[in-house]
Amino acid sequence: MKSDKFSSLDRREFLKKSMVTAGAIAAAPVFGSCSDLFSAPVPLVSIVKIKDDKVDNAVEKAIDLLGGIEQLTRRKHKIMLKPNLVFDDPNCTTKPVVIKTLAQLLKAAGKEVVIGEGSAAATGINADENGVYFTRKKDLLDKMQQLVFDKLGYSDLARELGIPLINLHTGELVDVEVPDAHFFKKLTIHRSLRDIDMLCSVPMMKTHVLATVSLGLKNVIGLYPGTAYCSVRSCVHDQAEQGGSPGIAYEILDMVKANKMGLTVIDGSMGMEGDGPSGGPLVKMNLIIAGTSPLATDMVAAATMGYEPNEVPTLAVAHQAGMRPASLAEIDIRGEKISDVRRKFVRANIVPYRSIKEWFGAKEV
Repeated sequence: MKSDKFSSLDRREFLKKSMVTAGAIAAAPVFGSCSDLFSAPVPLVSIVKIKDDKVDNAVEKAIDLLGGIEQLTRRKHKIMLKPNLVFDDPNCTTKPVVIKTLAQLLKAAGKEVVIGEGSAAATGINADENGVYFTRKKDLLDKMQQLVFDKLGYSDLARELGIPLINLHTGELVDVEVPDAHFFKKLTIHRSLRDIDMLCSVPMMKTHVLATVSLGLKNVIGLYPGTAYCSVRSCVHDQAEQGGSPGIAYEILDMVKANKMGLTVIDGSMGMEGDGPSGGPLVKMNLIIAGTSPLATDMVAAATMGYEPNEVPTLAVAHQAGMRPASLAEIDIRGEKISDVRRKFVRANIVPYRSIKEWFGAKEV
């Protein structure tokens, strides 16, 4: 039986608008271990307005306000940039110019740069008007990820810059322990994530029908490899929901703890409100928000969207677990003031993962 929340919607229209909702389901202190997220120096977050549509200038200024790329990556050599490429639609994904600017800054500082992603779905591969299909099959996951990279311009970008694109769904996988786990005491991740010195989460600013918001922390859902956990992360959410995960917070925070999270840069050039992460209306925010702490950066970005930290399950659970900062007052915010750039986003209709899965009529192939 379909959820009452969807009773007035036409199924085809809902699928068209939210095809991949289920799977979208990541001097200055530099973070290299989970313990840094619990007790770190005062985190820095910068808020920069994009002027005259020059996104690259805003990204550079946001990094400079944090102390510069060399300071931010001190003692780090190999960096992975992780955009949010949930689907093959440029309206709900990180703009290539943001990744390009960061990659150029890192290369100029002598760093080795890679781009990694494990997308949720792609049109004609595991998504169509009839539903979204879960799969562990390597050939389908390879086709899906390549289509996303090609269609969104990341294949061309990687060739232009001479840096690798990594499909986090397939290839050599390794098991890692999760310290102080909420649910997953051990996770399987792509070996490249173990081999890097820092993971830089570069999401698009969005609302989310499962997680409330989709920002730097939520972006790590794309690190769950489909060959282990299914595309659209069906198997992950099924397990965590049984463990009582509020707003997919457990699966987000456990993956955060399993990785070397550091610099976070949020693409707020265009935001998405309402029933994101793929079907909501776009909002021109003209912002780049960057920070040395993924938690602090998300707190500031959520505040610019009109949310209190306790309204976002991932932030609330993080604070309950003792992760710092615990309030905006503990963050050194540089550049624009939150009050000057805040816009209250239209809230997503929050629904449990199981209801969305049933509505889609999703199946494994």
